[in-house]
Amino acid sequence: MKHSRKLGLLALVASTYAMVSGGPFGLEEIVGHNGYSRTILILCLTPLVWALPTTLMVSELASAMPETGGFYVWVRRAMGPFWGFQESWLTFLGSVFDMAVYPILFAAYLGHLLPALGEGHWPLVLGVAMISVCVVMNLFGAGFVGRGSIFFVLLLLAPFAFLVWLAMNAPHAAAVHPHVTRSDLMGGILIAMWNYMGWDNASTIAGEVENARKTYTRAMAISVAVVVASYLLPIAAAWRANVPQQAWETGSWVNIAALFGGQRLAALMTAAGMLAAFSTFNALVMSLSRLPYAMARDGYLPKIFARENQAGAPWVAIVVCSVLWGLAMGLGFERTVILDVLLTGLSILLEFVALIMLRRREPNLPRPFRVPFGGVGLALVSVPPTVLIIISCVRSRSEQIGPVSALMVGVVLIALGVVGYYAGPGRKQVSR
Repeated sequence: MKHSRKLGLLALVASTYAMVSGGPFGLEEIVGHNGYSRTILILCLTPLVWALPTTLMVSELASAMPETGGFYVWVRRAMGPFWGFQESWLTFLGSVFDMAVYPILFAAYLGHLLPALGEGHWPLVLGVAMISVCVVMNLFGAGFVGRGSIFFVLLLLAPFAFLVWLAMNAPHAAAVHPHVTRSDLMGGILIAMWNYMGWDNASTIAGEVENARKTYTRAMAISVAVVVASYLLPIAAAWRANVPQQAWETGSWVNIAALFGGQRLAALMTAAGMLAAFSTFNALVMSLSRLPYAMARDGYLPKIFARENQAGAPWVAIVVCSVLWGLAMGLGFERTVILDVLLTGLSILLEFVALIMLRRREPNLPRPFRVPFGGVGLALVSVPPTVLIIISCVRSRSEQIGPVSALMVGVVLIALGVVGYYAGPGRKQVSR
């Protein structure tokens, strides 16, 4: 592969932040349902038992095998082609329930700034326009997207920095109208898992990162710190300023910004919501389009998906994936978070299994970074995410998608991955 420019450390950190977080948007319901003290506890504990183990796993495997395709390559090498296929299948299915949300959010925030654009066919047009811009940016290559992520992340975090400063210096918050809230600790943890999910997505572009064996370890450590800080500081500042728990609901960052900075800060926060949706979608297009690219090279998809342009971007994979995500815009957001956590979480568990199996099968594989403390360390990073995924499976039994539970929908989708492997051309190529 020929690349004119690759991602450096700062670009990888910004891209990882966009893939995982995109700012504190999405945390509002945790505060509204659980209060400040429980929310702070959730946001501090979840990275310890979910994000940190994942970043340690990614750091070891990405530094040992810095190849385009990332986690698909790891699982295939450790467990064989069947499980490599399932890894990609689960990840891409999870992306369908995740990626369709961002164009909708982008259009919704723009509709707040310009109400006329929130009516009729405009939300759909704006969502398609956002996807199209992301496609064009991605066609310029990973380096271009990574440098753009630096700019976008700084812009979307700026209103939160103003909010923190104003809230920390405010004597009290303005009055708000209360409403009834309920405690939902497990729901808060699941939302926090979703907001701390995506660390492994950065691995799929390893072949396009400068000095990937060292850069990934540093980028993961910095990204975790930035994500946790960007979540905790605004909520802690609002807590100190006595913003009532009842003020927190989906989209309330704009209203809370207005409490301290008036309509100007509210408008900036709305624009930040647009940037968050755009930057996350843009970075994930870069990451997830590398999956069909890598699978096409291995014969599981038509070779056309492995075609690159002069910038080294897999342009066919980028365009086709973006069209599919655009078609999924009608799914909406409700209840899809649990399916996303379930499917993507299972793919992450396969990555932990790959980590353990490669330690046993290839002990001499060069690993610039290694999860410390031997087998005990592997258990410490693997068990907590496994427990959380089991809990999310139990929780999904009570969530309905149409006439059936979210868990049943997830089981059917997982089964389709098995059928797809045995019915597809990749298995025939392996058997030959």
